[in-house]
Amino acid sequence: MAKTPTGKTPTGKTPDGKNTSGRGQRDLKVKVKSARGRKLSSTRWLQRQLNDPYVKRATAEGYRGRAAYKILELDEKYRFLVPGARVVDLGCAPGGWCQVAVKRVNALGERQGKKIGTVLGIDLQEMEPIAGCELHQLDFLDEGADDQVKDWLGGKADVVMSDMAASSSGHKQTDHLRIIHLCETAAHFAFDVLEEGGTFVAKVLAGGAEGSLQQLLKQRFTKVVNVKPPASRSDSSEKFVVATGFKG
Repeated sequence: MAKTPTGKTPTGKTPDGKNTSGRGQRDLKVKVKSARGRKLSSTRWLQRQLNDPYVKRATAEGYRGRAAYKILELDEKYRFLVPGARVVDLGCAPGGWCQVAVKRVNALGERQGKKIGTVLGIDLQEMEPIAGCELHQLDFLDEGADDQVKDWLGGKADVVMSDMAASSSGHKQTDHLRIIHLCETAAHFAFDVLEEGGTFVAKVLAGGAEGSLQQLLKQRFTKVVNVKPPASRSDSSEKFVVATGFKG
């Protein structure tokens, strides 16, 4: 993972936005004024984005979104994105997870002496190209999608990962049930395309209905854990399930 330079900018601030002018070394937070026609919730969202250190890092380091740091942090702990691995990213837009995977599995062959991996991004919508990633516009629920993916990969996958979320209904429990169902669907797809010993990673929302998902995964993987990486916002019910050691 690339590190942000630590030198001062001409404005007297470091690239992470910290003031070095001698005024107590305080972080300067951006305040967004409410504009006519803009909802208060939109103003709050914009202000949170402008002050989010992960958003700033993503911009500085060339990632398409702050979500890239979630998969980075998960991989730092569980080491599933290894050089030479074949990776499938379901619902991959905007592409931050694919960008991370390209670097970690050495898809561009930039790390000499290391195996070269493959990254396959699948999404319903068309996306801007990502160097080292093969992108396909596909519904993974379509009949034959699993065989198509294995054909593109030239075999089975070592990792299937998903940062997908169902459209928000505004009702917390409904959203929880929807994403659990989506995760279970992604898991069944993973069962069809994963190599023995492979890994499945997916986003879920806490809410009490995770039991069926846990039971499903424990039947097919040797280890299943739930993790909330530091990049997940503290006020979010989001967490990630990491299932390793696919039994086939």
